[in-house]
Amino acid sequence: MPAIVLVGAQWGDEGKGKATDLLGSRVDYVVKFNGGNNAGHTVVIGQEKYALHLLPSGILTDGVVPVIGNGVVIDLGVLFHEIDGLEARGVDTSRLVVSANAHIIPSYNRTLDKVTERFLGSRKIGTTGRGIGPTYADKMSRVGIRVQDLFDEKILRQKVEGALAQKNHLLVKVYNRRAITVDEVVEELLGHTERLRPYVTDTTLLLGEALQRDEVVLLEGGQATLLDVDHGTYPFVTSSNATAGGACTGAGIAPTQVTRVIAIAKAYITRVGEGPFPTELFDEDGERLRSIGHEYGTTTGRPRRCGWFDIPIARYASRINGVTDLVITKLDVLTGWEQIPVCVAYDVDGERLEDLPMTQTGFHHAKPVYEYLPGWSEDISGAREIGDLPANARAYIQYLEDRSNARISAIGVGPERDQTVVLHDLLD
Repeated sequence: MPAIVLVGAQWGDEGKGKATDLLGSRVDYVVKFNGGNNAGHTVVIGQEKYALHLLPSGILTDGVVPVIGNGVVIDLGVLFHEIDGLEARGVDTSRLVVSANAHIIPSYNRTLDKVTERFLGSRKIGTTGRGIGPTYADKMSRVGIRVQDLFDEKILRQKVEGALAQKNHLLVKVYNRRAITVDEVVEELLGHTERLRPYVTDTTLLLGEALQRDEVVLLEGGQATLLDVDHGTYPFVTSSNATAGGACTGAGIAPTQVTRVIAIAKAYITRVGEGPFPTELFDEDGERLRSIGHEYGTTTGRPRRCGWFDIPIARYASRINGVTDLVITKLDVLTGWEQIPVCVAYDVDGERLEDLPMTQTGFHHAKPVYEYLPGWSEDISGAREIGDLPANARAYIQYLEDRSNARISAIGVGPERDQTVVLHDLLD
C-alpha cells in the first residue's frame, strides 16, 4: 500500500486529528512530517478529549506506530510532558519512534522567538513564541542541533558554542537580554538523552521497509496549506512546508510512493494569528461561529478568527496538494442559519478574480464575492449516511464539491469519533 498524505486545506485547525482517527486500525504508521508544538490536534473518543501538540494523533490508536519524522522540530520538554500526560490517562506511548535527523528546539530559540515578535510590534507575524521559526532558520543556516547530536556530547557542545557565538550578540546588543551560557544549554539537553534514546531510530529506513511490506503509512501534516512557508500567505505563515510536497522531504518518502492526498476543510473557515483573511467576519455571525464551533486554539487558546467558506482557497489547496479526497468537518456548526454565504471569487480593486491573487498586496485587498445557499434548522449531529442530512445540507455539500475540484469523501457532523458521514472509502 502506498503512502497517504493528510493535510489541512485552509489555515489550520480543520480537524485533521479526527480525520486521522477515522482511518483507525487500517493504518499501520502515522507520521508527523513538519512543524513542532505550535499546532494542535484534538481527538474526542467517547467521553475522553485529547489535545495533541507534538505527538502524531496515531498515538491514540492501538497497533499504530506513531512517528516523529525528520521534518519536525522538537521541544524535548514538551515531548515528555505530553507523553507523561497520556500515560497518566492510560495511553500506551511505547510504540513512538523519533527520527535521529529531527531538529531540537533549544532554549535560546524560544527566547529569541518571543523577544523578536515583541520587537516587531505592529509588524508581528503572530507566532506562538515556541522557538519553531528560529529553529528552522538554524536548520537552513546549518547551525541546528539534531536528535542524534545528544548522543555525542562533544559534537553537541561544539554546535551549541557555534550557535551562541551569533545569538548572544543579538540577545545582548539588540534585545538587551542576558547572554546564555553554553553549559546551561548543554546541561538541559543532555538531561533528556537517556529517556529519549529508546525512541530514536532511522525512520526513513523504518518507513521504507514498511512500504515494501505493503503496510499503510499515513503522513500527517501540521498547520495547513495557507500556512506553508512557500505556498501560504507569506510572511504570515509557519516555518515549514505543510503541503503534500513537504510530506516527502519531512518523512523521507519518495514522491512516487504517495497515491492519495486527503485534505481537510471546515464547512466554514478560521484563522489564528496575523495576516489576510478575505471572508473574516466581525459581526454577530463571526461570534456565533466562534461560540458554536468552540473556535479557540488547541495549543495557544487564542480565539480563532472566523469567516465563511472560501472556494478559491479550496481550489488552490486542491491544486497545490493534488487532492484526491476532501473531508469537510463541522458541518453541524452551520445549523440554524437561514442562508449561508459562500465566497466564490474576489473583487480586487474592481477586478473579479476566481483564483487567489498572485501577490500579497492583491490578497490583502481582496474582497469576497458571495453566493448564498439556503440553510437548514434540523439537528444533523446524529446523521451517519448522506440520506440522513436535510436536503439543504446535502445541497451545500454538493455545491462545495462541484466548485472545489476535489470529491468530498467524508463529512464531520460533530466532534466525536463516530459523528461522521462517509461517502467514499478514504483508502479505496
